[in-house]
Amino acid sequence: MKVLFLIFVIAAPSLCATECSAFDDVVSFDVVSYGATGSGQADDTQAFVKAWKDVCGATQKSAKFVIPQNKIFMLQPLSLKGPCNPATIEVQLEGTVIAPKSIGDWKFLNEERKWIEFSDISGIVIEGGGVIDGQGAAWWNSDDVSMKPTALHLHNCKDGILRSIHHMNSPRNHISVDMCSGLEISHVNITAPMESPNTDGIDISGSSNVFIHSSTIQTGDDCIAINSGSSFVNISDIFCGPGHGISVGSLGRNGDDARVENVHVRNCTFLGSLNGVRLKTWRGGQGYARKIIFEDITVVGVKRPVIIDQNYFGLLDEKKSAVKISEVSYRNVKGTTSGERAVELSCDPNVGCNDIVLDHISITKEDGGESKASCTGAQGTCFLCNPIVSCLSNLHLV
Repeated sequence: MKVLFLIFVIAAPSLCATECSAFDDVVSFDVVSYGATGSGQADDTQAFVKAWKDVCGATQKSAKFVIPQNKIFMLQPLSLKGPCNPATIEVQLEGTVIAPKSIGDWKFLNEERKWIEFSDISGIVIEGGGVIDGQGAAWWNSDDVSMKPTALHLHNCKDGILRSIHHMNSPRNHISVDMCSGLEISHVNITAPMESPNTDGIDISGSSNVFIHSSTIQTGDDCIAINSGSSFVNISDIFCGPGHGISVGSLGRNGDDARVENVHVRNCTFLGSLNGVRLKTWRGGQGYARKIIFEDITVVGVKRPVIIDQNYFGLLDEKKSAVKISEVSYRNVKGTTSGERAVELSCDPNVGCNDIVLDHISITKEDGGESKASCTGAQGTCFLCNPIVSCLSNLHLV
Protein backbone atom coordinates (compact mmCIF):
# COMPACT_ATOMS: atom_id res chain seq x y z
CA MET A 1 0.00 0.00 0.00
CA LYS A 2 2.84 2.37 0.76
CA VAL A 3 4.33 1.79 -2.71
CA LEU A 4 1.01 2.46 -4.42
CA PHE A 5 0.59 5.71 -2.48
CA LEU A 6 4.05 6.89 -3.51
CA ILE A 7 3.34 6.15 -7.16
CA PHE A 8 0.11 8.15 -6.96
CA VAL A 9 1.89 11.21 -5.59
CA ILE A 10 4.50 11.15 -8.33
CA ALA A 11 1.93 10.70 -11.09
CA ALA A 12 -0.47 13.39 -9.86
CA PRO A 13 -0.74 16.36 -12.26
CA SER A 14 0.99 19.59 -11.21
CA LEU A 15 -1.16 22.58 -10.35
CA CYS A 16 1.67 24.94 -11.34
CA ALA A 17 2.05 26.64 -14.69
CA THR A 18 5.84 26.16 -14.78
CA GLU A 19 8.81 25.09 -12.73
CA CYS A 20 7.34 23.62 -9.59
CA SER A 21 6.96 20.48 -7.59
CA ALA A 22 5.65 19.66 -4.17
CA PHE A 23 9.16 20.03 -2.78
CA ASP A 24 10.19 23.35 -4.37
CA ASP A 25 10.65 26.54 -2.34
CA VAL A 26 10.04 28.68 -5.45
CA VAL A 27 7.27 28.42 -8.01
CA SER A 28 6.79 30.41 -11.24
CA PHE A 29 3.62 31.35 -13.08
CA ASP A 30 3.93 32.77 -16.61
CA VAL A 31 0.97 34.86 -17.78
CA VAL A 32 1.30 33.36 -21.26
CA SER A 33 0.44 29.95 -19.77
CA TYR A 34 -2.86 31.48 -18.67
CA GLY A 35 -3.82 32.69 -22.14
CA ALA A 36 -2.10 36.09 -22.42
CA THR A 37 -1.20 36.72 -26.06
CA GLY A 38 1.31 39.53 -25.66
CA SER A 39 0.23 40.89 -29.04
CA GLY A 40 -0.29 44.44 -27.84
CA GLN A 41 -3.81 44.34 -29.32
CA ALA A 42 -5.78 41.67 -27.43
CA ASP A 43 -6.99 42.30 -23.89
CA ASP A 44 -4.75 40.21 -21.61
CA THR A 45 -6.31 41.33 -18.33
CA GLN A 46 -8.07 38.09 -17.40
CA ALA A 47 -4.94 36.02 -17.98
CA PHE A 48 -3.14 38.26 -15.46
CA VAL A 49 -6.01 37.88 -12.97
CA LYS A 50 -5.95 34.07 -13.24
CA ALA A 51 -2.17 33.89 -12.93
CA TRP A 52 -2.21 36.17 -9.89
CA LYS A 53 -4.78 33.98 -8.15
CA ASP A 54 -2.38 31.02 -8.36
CA VAL A 55 0.64 33.14 -7.41
CA CYS A 56 -1.07 34.52 -4.33
CA GLY A 57 -2.40 31.12 -3.29
CA ALA A 58 0.83 29.20 -3.82
CA THR A 59 2.06 27.12 -0.89
CA GLN A 60 5.76 27.65 -1.60
CA LYS A 61 7.84 30.20 0.30
CA SER A 62 8.39 32.25 -2.85
CA ALA A 63 6.36 32.70 -6.04
CA LYS A 64 7.15 34.42 -9.34
CA PHE A 65 4.62 36.24 -11.50
CA VAL A 66 6.33 36.21 -14.91
CA ILE A 67 5.58 38.76 -17.63
CA PRO A 68 7.96 37.58 -20.37
CA GLN A 69 10.17 39.66 -22.62
CA ASN A 70 9.63 40.44 -26.29
CA LYS A 71 5.87 40.73 -25.78
CA ILE A 72 3.43 43.61 -25.26
CA PHE A 73 0.47 43.04 -22.96
CA MET A 74 -2.53 45.38 -23.15
CA LEU A 75 -4.27 45.62 -19.78
CA GLN A 76 -7.47 47.17 -18.52
CA PRO A 77 -7.52 48.49 -14.92
CA LEU A 78 -6.30 45.65 -12.74
CA SER A 79 -6.30 45.06 -8.98
CA LEU A 80 -3.87 42.41 -7.70
CA LYS A 81 -4.62 41.92 -4.02
CA GLY A 82 -3.28 40.04 -1.01
CA PRO A 83 -2.70 38.93 1.57
CA CYS A 84 -0.88 36.09 -0.13
CA ASN A 85 0.56 32.79 1.09
CA PRO A 86 4.19 33.10 -0.12
CA ALA A 87 6.53 35.17 2.04
CA THR A 88 7.98 36.70 -1.14
CA ILE A 89 6.26 37.40 -4.44
CA GLU A 90 8.43 38.48 -7.35
CA VAL A 91 6.74 40.23 -10.24
CA GLN A 92 9.23 39.56 -13.03
CA LEU A 93 8.32 42.27 -15.54
CA GLU A 94 10.55 41.63 -18.55
CA GLY A 95 8.13 42.61 -21.31
CA THR A 96 5.94 45.67 -21.79
CA VAL A 97 2.49 46.37 -20.36
CA ILE A 98 0.40 49.08 -21.99
CA ALA A 99 -2.86 50.80 -21.07
CA PRO A 100 -5.76 51.33 -23.47
CA LYS A 101 -4.84 54.13 -25.83
CA SER A 102 -8.25 55.79 -26.10
CA ILE A 103 -10.06 57.22 -23.06
CA GLY A 104 -13.29 55.58 -24.20
CA ASP A 105 -11.67 52.15 -24.17
CA TRP A 106 -10.87 52.19 -20.44
CA LYS A 107 -13.01 49.90 -18.23
CA PHE A 108 -12.57 51.02 -14.63
CA LEU A 109 -13.25 48.58 -11.80
CA ASN A 110 -14.85 51.26 -9.60
CA GLU A 111 -14.80 55.01 -8.98
CA GLU A 112 -11.13 54.90 -7.97
CA ARG A 113 -9.06 55.88 -10.98
CA LYS A 114 -6.18 53.41 -10.95
CA TRP A 115 -4.66 51.34 -13.71
CA ILE A 116 -2.48 48.68 -12.02
CA GLU A 117 -2.79 48.25 -8.26
CA PHE A 118 -0.93 45.96 -5.86
CA SER A 119 -2.48 45.99 -2.40
CA ASP A 120 -2.17 44.28 0.99
CA ILE A 121 0.97 42.34 0.07
CA SER A 122 4.07 41.68 2.15
CA GLY A 123 7.43 40.91 0.55
CA ILE A 124 6.59 41.98 -3.00
CA VAL A 125 9.46 42.53 -5.45
CA ILE A 126 8.73 44.19 -8.82
CA GLU A 127 11.68 44.12 -11.22
CA GLY A 128 12.92 42.77 -14.52
CA GLY A 129 13.88 45.65 -16.82
CA GLY A 130 10.49 45.86 -18.50
CA VAL A 131 8.24 48.80 -19.38
CA ILE A 132 5.01 50.19 -17.93
CA ASP A 133 3.46 52.47 -20.56
CA GLY A 134 0.34 54.37 -19.48
CA GLN A 135 -0.27 55.78 -23.00
CA GLY A 136 -1.51 58.90 -21.26
CA ALA A 137 -1.44 61.47 -24.06
CA ALA A 138 -5.20 61.29 -24.57
CA TRP A 139 -5.75 62.30 -20.92
CA TRP A 140 -3.39 65.25 -20.71
CA ASN A 141 -5.76 67.82 -22.22
CA SER A 142 -8.45 67.13 -19.61
CA ASP A 143 -8.82 69.79 -16.91
CA ASP A 144 -10.47 67.36 -14.46
CA VAL A 145 -7.48 65.92 -12.61
CA SER A 146 -9.67 63.61 -10.49
CA MET A 147 -10.73 61.70 -13.60
CA LYS A 148 -7.20 60.85 -14.69
CA PRO A 149 -5.91 57.43 -13.56
CA THR A 150 -2.67 56.71 -11.74
CA ALA A 151 -0.52 54.15 -13.56
CA LEU A 152 0.94 52.02 -10.74
CA HIS A 153 -0.51 52.12 -7.22
CA LEU A 154 1.07 50.35 -4.24
CA HIS A 155 -1.37 50.25 -1.31
CA ASN A 156 -0.73 48.82 2.14
CA CYS A 157 2.35 46.88 1.02
CA LYS A 158 5.09 45.99 3.48
CA ASP A 159 8.79 45.23 2.99
CA GLY A 160 8.64 45.64 -0.77
CA ILE A 161 11.08 46.44 -3.57
CA LEU A 162 10.49 48.17 -6.90
CA ARG A 163 13.55 48.36 -9.14
CA SER A 164 14.90 48.27 -12.68
CA ILE A 165 11.66 49.27 -14.42
CA HIS A 166 10.95 51.94 -17.04
CA HIS A 167 7.69 53.85 -16.46
CA MET A 168 6.43 56.17 -19.17
CA ASN A 169 3.56 58.43 -20.18
CA SER A 170 1.14 57.94 -17.32
CA PRO A 171 -2.23 59.70 -17.58
CA ARG A 172 -1.51 61.07 -14.08
CA ASN A 173 0.97 59.97 -11.37
CA HIS A 174 3.34 57.28 -12.54
CA ILE A 175 3.84 55.60 -9.14
CA SER A 176 1.70 56.18 -6.05
CA VAL A 177 2.78 54.77 -2.69
CA ASP A 178 -0.02 54.77 -0.11
CA MET A 179 -0.03 53.31 3.42
CA CYS A 180 3.13 51.31 2.77
CA SER A 181 6.07 50.59 5.08
CA GLY A 182 9.55 49.32 4.42
CA LEU A 183 9.60 50.07 0.67
CA GLU A 184 12.69 50.53 -1.51
CA ILE A 185 12.47 52.04 -5.00
CA SER A 186 15.64 52.16 -7.08
CA HIS A 187 17.01 52.19 -10.62
CA VAL A 188 13.70 53.26 -12.12
CA ASN A 189 13.49 55.47 -15.18
CA ILE A 190 10.33 57.58 -15.35
CA THR A 191 9.63 59.69 -18.43
CA ALA A 192 6.81 61.86 -19.77
CA PRO A 193 6.89 65.05 -21.85
CA MET A 194 7.58 68.30 -20.04
CA GLU A 195 4.17 69.63 -21.07
CA SER A 196 2.23 66.64 -19.69
CA PRO A 197 0.27 67.90 -16.63
CA ASN A 198 -0.03 66.08 -13.28
CA THR A 199 2.38 63.34 -14.33
CA ASP A 200 4.26 63.13 -11.02
CA GLY A 201 7.02 60.55 -10.95
CA ILE A 202 6.53 59.14 -7.45
CA ASP A 203 3.89 60.26 -4.93
CA ILE A 204 4.15 59.11 -1.30
CA SER A 205 1.35 59.39 1.26
CA GLY A 206 0.61 57.78 4.61
CA SER A 207 3.81 55.75 4.39
CA SER A 208 6.94 55.23 6.46
CA ASN A 209 10.45 53.89 5.97
CA VAL A 210 10.53 54.57 2.25
CA PHE A 211 13.92 54.64 0.48
CA ILE A 212 14.12 56.00 -3.08
CA HIS A 213 17.49 56.16 -4.80
CA SER A 214 19.56 55.85 -7.97
CA SER A 215 16.84 56.84 -10.43
CA THR A 216 16.06 59.27 -13.24
CA ILE A 217 12.74 61.10 -13.35
CA GLN A 218 11.79 63.38 -16.24
CA THR A 219 8.10 64.37 -16.26
CA GLY A 220 5.66 67.28 -16.43
CA ASP A 221 5.13 67.62 -12.67
CA ASP A 222 6.87 66.76 -9.37
CA CYS A 223 9.65 64.23 -9.73
CA ILE A 224 8.84 63.10 -6.18
CA ALA A 225 6.08 64.42 -3.88
CA ILE A 226 5.88 63.57 -0.18
CA ASN A 227 2.38 63.97 1.18
CA SER A 228 0.55 63.82 4.49
CA GLY A 229 1.12 60.93 6.88
CA SER A 230 4.61 60.20 5.62
CA SER A 231 7.68 59.80 7.83
CA PHE A 232 11.21 58.46 7.61
CA VAL A 233 11.53 59.02 3.88
CA ASN A 234 15.07 58.85 2.49
CA ILE A 235 15.75 60.05 -1.07
CA SER A 236 19.19 60.04 -2.69
CA ASP A 237 20.97 60.01 -6.04
CA ILE A 238 18.01 61.23 -8.08
CA PHE A 239 18.34 62.99 -11.42
CA CYS A 240 15.29 65.24 -11.88
CA GLY A 241 14.36 67.34 -14.86
CA PRO A 242 12.32 68.42 -16.58
CA GLY A 243 9.65 68.53 -13.91
CA HIS A 244 8.66 70.43 -10.78
CA GLY A 245 11.39 69.20 -8.46
CA ILE A 246 11.20 67.24 -5.21
CA SER A 247 8.44 68.53 -2.95
CA VAL A 248 7.09 68.04 0.52
CA GLY A 249 3.41 68.71 -0.06
CA SER A 250 1.20 70.22 -0.88
CA LEU A 251 -0.15 69.88 2.67
CA GLY A 252 -3.26 71.14 4.48
CA ARG A 253 -5.64 71.56 1.57
CA ASN A 254 -9.26 72.27 2.61
CA GLY A 255 -8.16 72.70 6.23
CA ASP A 256 -6.73 69.19 6.49
CA ASP A 257 -4.54 68.14 9.41
CA ALA A 258 -1.34 67.15 7.62
CA ARG A 259 1.76 65.59 9.18
CA VAL A 260 5.15 64.91 7.61
CA GLU A 261 8.44 64.41 9.44
CA ASN A 262 11.91 62.90 9.17
CA VAL A 263 12.56 63.42 5.47
CA HIS A 264 16.11 63.35 4.12
CA VAL A 265 16.87 64.31 0.50
CA ARG A 266 20.54 64.22 -0.52
CA ASN A 267 22.89 64.06 -3.48
CA CYS A 268 20.26 64.95 -6.09
CA THR A 269 20.67 66.85 -9.35
CA PHE A 270 18.04 69.09 -10.96
CA LEU A 271 18.45 70.04 -14.62
CA GLY A 272 16.15 72.62 -16.19
CA SER A 273 13.32 71.90 -13.76
CA LEU A 274 10.77 74.49 -12.67
CA ASN A 275 11.60 73.95 -8.98
CA GLY A 276 14.38 72.35 -7.02
CA VAL A 277 13.68 71.38 -3.41
CA ARG A 278 10.55 72.83 -1.82
CA LEU A 279 7.88 72.70 0.87
CA LYS A 280 4.36 73.80 -0.01
CA THR A 281 1.38 74.14 2.34
CA TRP A 282 -2.11 75.64 2.02
CA ARG A 283 -3.37 78.49 4.19
CA GLY A 284 -6.02 77.30 6.63
CA GLY A 285 -4.42 73.89 7.04
CA GLN A 286 -3.26 72.30 10.26
CA GLY A 287 -0.55 69.92 11.44
CA TYR A 288 3.16 70.09 10.77
CA ALA A 289 6.09 69.48 8.44
CA ARG A 290 9.29 69.09 10.46
CA LYS A 291 12.73 67.51 10.66
CA ILE A 292 13.40 67.82 6.94
CA ILE A 293 16.88 67.94 5.40
CA PHE A 294 17.88 68.77 1.83
CA GLU A 295 21.63 68.43 1.32
CA ASP A 296 24.26 68.09 -1.40
CA ILE A 297 21.91 69.43 -4.05
CA THR A 298 23.05 70.53 -7.52
CA VAL A 299 20.80 72.80 -9.60
CA VAL A 300 21.46 73.59 -13.27
CA GLY A 301 19.23 76.19 -14.87
CA VAL A 302 16.47 75.67 -12.31
CA LYS A 303 13.93 78.49 -12.18
CA ARG A 304 13.19 78.31 -8.42
CA PRO A 305 15.87 76.24 -6.68
CA VAL A 306 15.01 76.63 -2.94
CA ILE A 307 11.43 77.21 -1.82
CA ILE A 308 9.26 77.27 1.25
CA ASP A 309 5.72 78.31 0.34
CA GLN A 310 3.33 78.38 3.29
CA ASN A 311 0.76 80.19 1.15
CA TYR A 312 0.47 77.68 -1.68
CA PHE A 313 -2.61 78.63 -3.70
CA GLY A 314 -3.74 80.64 -0.71
CA LEU A 315 -4.87 84.19 -0.16
CA LEU A 316 -3.89 86.46 2.71
CA ASP A 317 -7.34 86.40 4.27
CA GLU A 318 -8.50 86.09 7.87
CA LYS A 319 -7.56 82.43 8.25
CA LYS A 320 -5.31 82.08 11.28
CA SER A 321 -4.24 78.46 10.96
CA ALA A 322 -1.46 76.98 8.87
CA VAL A 323 0.63 73.86 8.68
CA LYS A 324 3.54 74.45 11.07
CA ILE A 325 6.95 74.28 9.36
CA SER A 326 10.03 73.80 11.55
CA GLU A 327 13.47 72.20 11.70
CA VAL A 328 14.13 72.42 7.97
CA SER A 329 17.69 72.51 6.63
CA TYR A 330 19.10 73.25 3.17
CA ARG A 331 22.80 72.34 3.15
CA ASN A 332 25.34 72.60 0.36
CA VAL A 333 23.01 73.68 -2.42
CA LYS A 334 24.95 74.95 -5.44
CA GLY A 335 24.55 75.70 -9.11
CA THR A 336 22.64 78.07 -11.37
CA THR A 337 19.14 79.47 -11.69
CA SER A 338 17.22 80.55 -14.78
CA GLY A 339 14.99 82.80 -12.65
CA GLU A 340 15.48 85.96 -10.65
CA ARG A 341 15.30 84.43 -7.17
CA ALA A 342 17.41 81.49 -6.09
CA VAL A 343 15.80 81.33 -2.63
CA GLU A 344 12.13 82.01 -1.85
CA LEU A 345 10.87 81.71 1.72
CA SER A 346 7.21 82.73 1.95
CA CYS A 347 5.90 81.89 5.41
CA ASP A 348 2.51 82.46 7.01
CA PRO A 349 2.31 85.85 8.83
CA ASN A 350 0.58 84.26 11.84
CA VAL A 351 2.33 80.90 12.20
CA GLY A 352 5.64 81.43 10.42
CA CYS A 353 8.49 78.98 9.79
CA ASN A 354 10.92 78.24 12.62
CA ASP A 355 14.38 76.72 12.93
CA ILE A 356 15.15 77.15 9.25
CA VAL A 357 18.83 76.57 8.40
CA LEU A 358 20.50 77.48 5.11
CA ASP A 359 24.11 76.30 5.12
CA HIS A 360 26.59 76.79 2.26
CA ILE A 361 24.20 78.03 -0.41
CA SER A 362 25.86 79.12 -3.65
CA ILE A 363 23.49 79.76 -6.54
CA THR A 364 24.18 82.22 -9.35
CA LYS A 365 22.21 83.18 -12.43
CA GLU A 366 22.78 81.25 -15.64
CA ASP A 367 24.11 84.38 -17.35
CA GLY A 368 26.64 84.93 -14.58
CA GLY A 369 24.66 87.68 -12.89
CA GLU A 370 23.82 87.96 -9.23
CA SER A 371 20.83 85.99 -8.02
CA LYS A 372 18.38 87.26 -5.40
CA ALA A 373 16.37 85.95 -2.46
CA SER A 374 12.97 86.79 -1.02
CA CYS A 375 12.09 86.03 2.57
CA THR A 376 9.07 86.73 4.80
CA GLY A 377 8.05 85.23 8.12
CA ALA A 378 10.97 82.79 8.44
CA GLN A 379 13.21 82.49 11.49
CA GLY A 380 16.57 80.79 11.49
CA THR A 381 20.13 81.14 10.23
CA CYS A 382 21.95 81.43 6.94
CA PHE A 383 25.61 80.41 6.95
CA LEU A 384 27.70 81.31 3.89
CA CYS A 385 24.74 82.11 1.69
CA ASN A 386 24.81 83.46 -1.84
CA PRO A 387 22.38 85.12 -2.25
CA ILE A 388 21.92 86.70 1.17
CA VAL A 389 18.58 85.82 2.76
CA SER A 390 17.50 88.95 4.59
CA CYS A 391 15.05 87.63 7.21
CA LEU A 392 17.46 85.00 8.52
CA SER A 393 20.49 85.62 10.73
CA ASN A 394 23.34 85.65 8.22
CA LEU A 395 26.58 84.16 9.53
CA HIS A 396 30.00 84.26 7.89
CA LEU A 397 33.41 82.82 8.59
CA VAL A 398 35.62 85.15 10.63
